[in-house]
Amino acid sequence: MSQIERKKETPTRNIALELLRATESAALAASKWIGSGNKEAGDKAAVEAMRNIFQSIDINGTVVIGEGEKDQAPMLYINERLGTLTGPAFDIAVDPVEGTNLLATGRPNSISVIALSPSGTMMRAGPSFYMKKIVVPKPAADYVDIDAPVRYNLERVAKALNKKVSDLTVFVLDKPRHQDLIKEIREVGARVQLHSDGDIVGALLAAFPQTDVDILLGTGGTPEGIISAAAIKVLGARILGKFDPQKEDEKRRLIEEGYDMNKVYTEDDMIKSDDVYFVATGITNGSLLKGVKIIEHTAITHSIVMRGHTGTIRYIESHHDLERLNQISMINY
Repeated sequence: MSQIERKKETPTRNIALELLRATESAALAASKWIGSGNKEAGDKAAVEAMRNIFQSIDINGTVVIGEGEKDQAPMLYINERLGTLTGPAFDIAVDPVEGTNLLATGRPNSISVIALSPSGTMMRAGPSFYMKKIVVPKPAADYVDIDAPVRYNLERVAKALNKKVSDLTVFVLDKPRHQDLIKEIREVGARVQLHSDGDIVGALLAAFPQTDVDILLGTGGTPEGIISAAAIKVLGARILGKFDPQKEDEKRRLIEEGYDMNKVYTEDDMIKSDDVYFVATGITNGSLLKGVKIIEHTAITHSIVMRGHTGTIRYIESHHDLERLNQISMINY
């Protein structure tokens, strides 16, 4: 066997399994605030827990997609350096609590999430907070057009999935800006599944073929779209996004900084590498992941771990001994 052949067989490092500790830690910290009505406290706890775990991961990471500016939340801030800074260089997208309102009210689908790709390959959201999006599973990837009417996209997706339009379920955020969109979807005959929050979960539900969601439509967060793109690339699904500023100041900044308001971004524009990693851990119970559950002195977490290089998707249930965790630094758990 040649050296080249042996090299091909050498196992490579799966950083996603190391990132799992960070999302688990953030979910455990945030879970103490489920239903508390205090989204800031839950988010702050998750941010601190995630940042702490990153100190032990041998990467040279830079936060490209962080949180905080839009809603004045505690931040893992843009350009913050994460990891031991001794390993490979990566762009990092984080949302320690996606769905802070869901966490505070105890509603489903709050998660902790991280996406990772090689340095220089992840799109920066810049001044864009909001993006119009379509997300569909792999069979419908080439059937949608973000500039086309709702009827066109729903009929095309139904054809691709071998369904009737009336059998399609569309994930839409329940926001005032979507009143006309919801009306159009129902006029075409498809079902609308409304969610108050949970942009990333919505994208995942639409991208996975085995869920009860067939397509995501509407305007949500630009950072959330970029994070979702990592998972969408692994699945071979499709996201189309187009800047959709909701305030004049956001629109003005995009134009001043030279962004093309008519450009349609795909998952390959948002992350220009197939060597992506995506990890999410449930905080509250949801459609995709179970939330943190405490049984006596044990916390149970449920996570999804995805790796673009191999196309591997793992569902992981972890049991955490709370008494032992209280006795050691979480960085070592």
